[in-house]
Amino acid sequence: MLIRPGKSPPPLSPAEEERVARDLASRAAAGDLPAAQALLERLWPTISRAVVGVMGAAHPDVDDTIQQTLIAVVRALPAFRGECHPAGFACRIALRTAGRARRRSVQDRVLRDDFARLAASPSQVESPGEIAEAERRRSVMRDLLDDLPEEQAEALALRVVMGWSLEDVAAATGAPVNTVRSRIRLAKEALRRRLDAAPELAAEVGVGS
Repeated sequence: MLIRPGKSPPPLSPAEEERVARDLASRAAAGDLPAAQALLERLWPTISRAVVGVMGAAHPDVDDTIQQTLIAVVRALPAFRGECHPAGFACRIALRTAGRARRRSVQDRVLRDDFARLAASPSQVESPGEIAEAERRRSVMRDLLDDLPEEQAEALALRVVMGWSLEDVAAATGAPVNTVRSRIRLAKEALRRRLDAAPELAAEVGVGS
C-alpha cells in the first residue's frame, strides 16, 4: 500500500504536539488505522529529512525508502514504549532503513549529486568552488556513515545531519548522554582520519566539539 501524506496538521506548541503524537502512537499501536494515518502525516517531514539526509535528494530509491520507513514505523509501534517523542522513534527507524538502502544501492554516481540539502543550504553555496567543496563534504559524510558501526552512525547522523542536541539524541536512542557523547567522539575520530588528506573540510563536515 502506497502511503502519501495528507493535509498538514495545524501547528501546535511543542508540548501539545508531543502529547498529540504520543496519543496517536498509542492508538495506532492498538490497530487504529485513522490514528496511524494521522501520526504518519505528523512524522512525514522528520522521516523525509532523515532519509534524504542519508541517501541524497537525487537518489532514485528515496521515495521507496520513505515508504518502507513509514511502513516500518507502523509495524514497530507496538514496541514503542514512549521513552522519547514519537518523531525521535521514527527518525531512528528512518536512519537505519536509509542506511541499509544506501548500502544495497549500486547507484554511486547518483549518490554524489546531493546530500539532502541538510549539510549546506543553497544560500550558503554560491560559487562553483563552494559547490564543489560542499559536494566533497557530502561525499565524505555519506561514505563515513556507511563505514561506521550502526550505533555511531546513528548518533552522528542525529547530531550532525538532523542537528539534534546530545540530550535529544540520548532520549531518541535510549542511551545515556555520556554514551552518546562517546559514540559521536568515536565517529568524529574516524571522520578525522578520513579527512587527513583534506583538513580544510573538517569544520564544514562538523567534526568540531
